[in-house]
Amino acid sequence: MSETAAPDDERTSDAAAGFIEPVPMEDDPSELFAGDTGTLDVDVRRVLVRLLQRRFLLAEKHPAQWRTLLENQQIIESRLHDLFVRLVVDHDRGIAYKQQVRSAELEVPILLRDDPYNRAETLVLVHLRTVFQRERGAGETSARVDIEELEQTVLTYFDPDDHNLARSQREIQNAVQRLVTEGLLTEESAGRYRITPLVEVVLSIERLTELNDWLRERNGAAS
Repeated sequence: MSETAAPDDERTSDAAAGFIEPVPMEDDPSELFAGDTGTLDVDVRRVLVRLLQRRFLLAEKHPAQWRTLLENQQIIESRLHDLFVRLVVDHDRGIAYKQQVRSAELEVPILLRDDPYNRAETLVLVHLRTVFQRERGAGETSARVDIEELEQTVLTYFDPDDHNLARSQREIQNAVQRLVTEGLLTEESAGRYRITPLVEVVLSIERLTELNDWLRERNGAAS
C-alpha cells in the first residue's frame, strides 16, 4: 500500500507542533519559590498561613478563603495536626479557628500563645455578649452597639474611686479596637458597631453567667 504525502501546510503545522514538545500536566513546574518542596496550591497555603496568623477566619469577611478552606479542609487539618493544633470549623456561624492540642498522656510542645484579654477587654466582652444574647433572644438577626452606650455601661464596672475618666475611656476604646481587629466587632459607621457571632465563641454562656455573677457581687460590695 502506497503512502500519500501530507500537504505542505499540514507538514508545516506538524513540524511547528513538534518543535516544542507539549509538557504533561504532572510534569508542570510546581515550585512557588526556589527550593520549594511544598505540595499545596498557593491559595491553600495562604489559608493555612492565615489560620496560623489570626485567631479566626470569617466566611462573611473572607468568602474566597472560606471556600478554599471547605474544599481543602482535610489536608489543612492534617497540616495543623502535624503542629499539635486542632482546627474547628463552625459552619452555622461561618467561623473557623484553631485550638492548641493539650494532652496528659503526651508531651506536646506549645505553639499557640495564650494571649488573655485584659480587664477592659473582658468587661467590654461581657457587655457585647449580653447585648448579643438579648437581641438574638428577641428574634433579631444581628446586634449593634454605640460607643457612647458601651462606654457608659462598662464604666459602671470600673473602680468608683478611680476618677481619671479620660484614662478609663482610653482603655475601653483600646479594647474596642482590639475586638474590631479580631473580628468580634465590625464598625458600620462612626461609633456604631455590629457584634459578630464570634462573641459566642470567645465567651460562652456559662462563662458569661460566671462573670455577671462576679460583677454583681463586686458592685454590691462596693455600694
